[in-house]
Amino acid sequence: MALVQIWKPHSLATPHEGQLDLKLGDKVRAMSDLPSETNVVVPAGTEGRIILANGFNWQRYRVLFDNGGELGDLDHRHLEPIGRTAKRLAKKAKLAARGG
Repeated sequence: MALVQIWKPHSLATPHEGQLDLKLGDKVRAMSDLPSETNVVVPAGTEGRIILANGFNWQRYRVLFDNGGELGDLDHRHLEPIGRTAKRLAKKAKLAARGG
């Protein structure tokens, strides 16, 4: 089993309007085929977990995918939240729309 480094996000790293607000350990799915830094192709639909969330002007994520691929610099164009993550973000969006 490989040891994966988990980094704590910087306190000022928060997403802007239209960006995903993901946290360490959140589950996501690739929305398109992605070439991985670990020489493993990540096909669209592959699920994974966030292992790094960073950025000031551009919120981006590093994801360890279930097929062993690992890739950084992913954002809302590449990832969609799934499971509890999707529910949490939907609830947050609903509260924001109501002004809460």
